[in-house]
Amino acid sequence: MEETALSNSRITSGFKSIGSLRNISRTSVLCYSALILILLIAFSIRILPLRWEIPSGTSRLNEFDPYYQYSLTEKMVEDGLLSPYFPDPGWRNNQLWYPDGLDMSKSLPSLPMTAAVLYRIVAVFGFNLDLMTFCAMLAPVLGAFACLLLYFIGKDMGGKTIGLFAALFLALLPSFLQRSSVGFFDSELPGMIGLLLFIFTFLRSIDSKRSLFSSILYSLVSAVSLAFFILGWGAAYFLISLAVIFVFALVLLKRYNTRLLISYSITFGFALFIATKWPYISLNYLISVAVLPVVALFILLCLAEAFQNKISLKPKLYITIAIISAIIVGILAAWQLGYLAQVAGKFLTVLFPTTRANSPLIESVAEHRISTWAYIYYELGLGVLFFITGIYFTVKNPTNRNVFLLIFGATSLYFAASMVRLLVIFAPAFALLAAKGIVGLLNPFFALLKENSSVIGKSKRKLLRVSKEYSYGAILLIFLLLVLSLSFMPQNGGIPRSLTAAYSPLTITSSSLPIAPDDPVSEWIDMLNYTNNNLQSTDVVCCWWDYGYWLGIPGNVTTLADNATVNTTKIEDIGFIFMSPEEQSIPMLANYDVKYILVFHTVFIGQDQSGNLLATAGIWGDEGKWSWMASISGSSRDRFIEDGWIEEDLMWIDENDFGEPNQNTGTWIWNSRGRDTVIYKMMSWARQLYTESEPSQAAGVSPDEPGVEPKYLKPAFISGLDTSPFEYGGVIPLVALYEIDYESFFNATST
Repeated sequence: MEETALSNSRITSGFKSIGSLRNISRTSVLCYSALILILLIAFSIRILPLRWEIPSGTSRLNEFDPYYQYSLTEKMVEDGLLSPYFPDPGWRNNQLWYPDGLDMSKSLPSLPMTAAVLYRIVAVFGFNLDLMTFCAMLAPVLGAFACLLLYFIGKDMGGKTIGLFAALFLALLPSFLQRSSVGFFDSELPGMIGLLLFIFTFLRSIDSKRSLFSSILYSLVSAVSLAFFILGWGAAYFLISLAVIFVFALVLLKRYNTRLLISYSITFGFALFIATKWPYISLNYLISVAVLPVVALFILLCLAEAFQNKISLKPKLYITIAIISAIIVGILAAWQLGYLAQVAGKFLTVLFPTTRANSPLIESVAEHRISTWAYIYYELGLGVLFFITGIYFTVKNPTNRNVFLLIFGATSLYFAASMVRLLVIFAPAFALLAAKGIVGLLNPFFALLKENSSVIGKSKRKLLRVSKEYSYGAILLIFLLLVLSLSFMPQNGGIPRSLTAAYSPLTITSSSLPIAPDDPVSEWIDMLNYTNNNLQSTDVVCCWWDYGYWLGIPGNVTTLADNATVNTTKIEDIGFIFMSPEEQSIPMLANYDVKYILVFHTVFIGQDQSGNLLATAGIWGDEGKWSWMASISGSSRDRFIEDGWIEEDLMWIDENDFGEPNQNTGTWIWNSRGRDTVIYKMMSWARQLYTESEPSQAAGVSPDEPGVEPKYLKPAFISGLDTSPFEYGGVIPLVALYEIDYESFFNATST
């Protein structure tokens, strides 16, 4: 008779399976409990910014680039996963980079495609989230998942304890936390997942203790992980180079075996096959300066496999010379044909960061600047001590995994020192090495505590007792250092750096101010609501490129430039527009069909010597960026003169042509030429209008100097005029939109 679902035998076996849970060791229970707690901490700390999003009932995105990724995801959800790319020539967003538009088919698909698929799956289960909130919440979920992956990597490298410490460090490291918190929907997310999954599976695939079938499966997963990274983040060149250096190091250390060749071939062959099927990556990727060594190393591995067999020395020598010559000739030919120049240039800016000094545009981006050692310590804290100790213990035990970890740590630290943004790649290497350092320090003391005094002679019992007392003290000291590195950071005034990094509002919710007020700072949101409701999507708005995504996507107007920085010439033109007098600026605005021009200005409310309230220029708006406008446009001085936009005696080189800093106060003193620029007039007049507003008048605020009213730029809307001088601790964000009065300008200049 067939058993029913609730037959006696099934019920009995069910109770037996529950009873078997008693066989789980206390160590395993503690380990998995700790892991779950770490993952909860990782997720919880990443959703702290929701505290400022709750009043609106939805969540926005953080920073600027995530809005670009969101627009791709929205397109995929509405029109299909391949809609931004097919049919050829793909989707061109004409609201960005007017008049050319932005070719969205050149976008990397991993993040938006993953988000679109997951959004559809979540919708099937009845979760009714708007797409932007879903994208915002995806970041902390993937951040916690990255910590889980690092646990398994650490476990393979030295046991569960190392895995737990590594996951804990990664959960709280500010460099990764900031880029995986609510709203940070950007390329670092697929990059980190792809990086960690590749490390985990590739290192397992070359493990000779595993079966060949298991190695092949892990190789296939590592290939998919690498392809996911390549199609998700431009930093994939780092991971490719890291893997090549590691495998080459194994060959030099005489650790080559056939399993290495099989795993390497499957991983890179399948990964590059997948990635190059994407139109933007294409087969040209195979002849880039970062990928050519992959081919060269494959040939070297084939040689190593051949040389394992009995071949005489002379044929070995001939084969080696021929292959090396072919590789050199191939690289030189590709270089001469120009295939490597562009990619090499990108690598050089990281390998040799001083070369970036020649590009004001690159240097104007804060995350592209060189990391100082002080900043690195500020990010890592006392964990640096464990990191250094971890290097020592790793060098002492040079297994294949430890060799990889040393190479990973050294290369990622160099790249992190070269560029602030790349600290996120260094984060997992730091977490693993710091975890190894802690466990390496603790193991001897735990071993002493486990010693059984009953089997030791009387003469040594007293010594053992003293040793145990020292062990308790050492463990306590290490624990205190760990607590200091994670929860009390002296380099940050005692407040945990991870907490200050996480517990702050999104950039747009704080109106780009580095403050954490009780309520959202709504000035930028108010401006975007205004443009959405009162302007046409075809209206062209000129602003500095930092705000292009905000205005073009949630603001729903047409912009000239944004964070994609695909056209340096146009960014130079925008710099020219802001730094010129109105008479030179407006013809170029007309050339781009610009209807409105926008400036972001922050105002500090302070006191003069008599105690009167004064409104002065702040530092967090365009008053802190205009010097880059001057430098970037000044770098093309000859072009503007030759094209007839300005006379030679009126053209500038950099910010020094517009004034000088006050050595005593550190403020900028504008000269007469500076006071005639469009940027100065727009900021000073917005500040003047604020001091004339009702809240400012009621508090008795006056401008530090009279504002200069533009002749042909008329205020259309200025958000922030109704803000109390004391609302945000004396900082007032003003987002000022001016309409260009072409009729008055051309009437005045035609006579």
